[in-house]
Amino acid sequence: MTDLPFTLDQLRILKAIASEGSFKKAAESLYISQPAVSLQVQNLEKQLSVPIFDRGNRKASFTEEGEVLLRYGSRILSLCDESCRAIEDLRCLNGGTLVIGASQTTGTYLMPRLIGLFRQKYPQIAVQLQVHSTRRISWSVANGQVNLAIIGGKVPPELDNVLQITPYAEDELALILPKLHPFSKLEYIQKEDLYRLRFIALDTQSTIRKVIDQVLKQNGIDSTRFKIEMELNSVEAIKNAVQSGLGAAFVSISAIAKELELGILQWVKIEDITIKRTLSIVVNPNRYRSKASQAFSKEILTLFVSPYKNKY
Repeated sequence: MTDLPFTLDQLRILKAIASEGSFKKAAESLYISQPAVSLQVQNLEKQLSVPIFDRGNRKASFTEEGEVLLRYGSRILSLCDESCRAIEDLRCLNGGTLVIGASQTTGTYLMPRLIGLFRQKYPQIAVQLQVHSTRRISWSVANGQVNLAIIGGKVPPELDNVLQITPYAEDELALILPKLHPFSKLEYIQKEDLYRLRFIALDTQSTIRKVIDQVLKQNGIDSTRFKIEMELNSVEAIKNAVQSGLGAAFVSISAIAKELELGILQWVKIEDITIKRTLSIVVNPNRYRSKASQAFSKEILTLFVSPYKNKY
């Protein structure tokens, strides 16, 4: 077997350059000197007999050959990390790291509670939570960077045959109103009443906004007829806007537990309609499943029952 024309350190340097955007910042992130980074890149190009970077650009721009090496190098480094986690697992949950992913709302409001339960049982295991869009988290699971994820949107179609997607729980979408709104005194409103309200919504490019609009459509509610007063970029901003009397909004019931308990927001139901979305567990069956990941699935996720179902 011939020697490989690159080392893991060189692949780490390439990945750092791609991530940081320059040789200088890559060197700083790796705690080595910039000349050391440049020397490693020069040696790598010499060993491969191809240029990896376009020297005509001021920024660190990869050539086509460089892009290919970066893509395969990232997969190699991911497998190296996976092998280390597998060996770590032989210590029977006496240490190690569990990396969990979640889409925005799920990661902000549900996952911290589940991670808290897991940490009580396995305090020796470090837990990392990555919160991003459903698309980005799905790719992280596919690439082995995340052990498992809980998402509220749809997995990218190109990953349907790569990932194992298991329906997990139903997340109800609640219509919230300011406490002083005339409708807030009603237990139920009619579907047609929605078109008389002023709404606060997430921006149209938001994955959560698209999911909410889709679920509403499935329940015969045309969100294009809503009077949108303003669009904001976070659920927290929307809750504050509703609390300030600026309009109504649809949000996940898990996002308003504290506000309902304090009585600062009003959840008004729509007669004969319950609006829900499905949360799903996503794993890559072709990747190594750590014991920590299996314990989280079997011992923590199975405990989840919405605490808000009959409370309010």
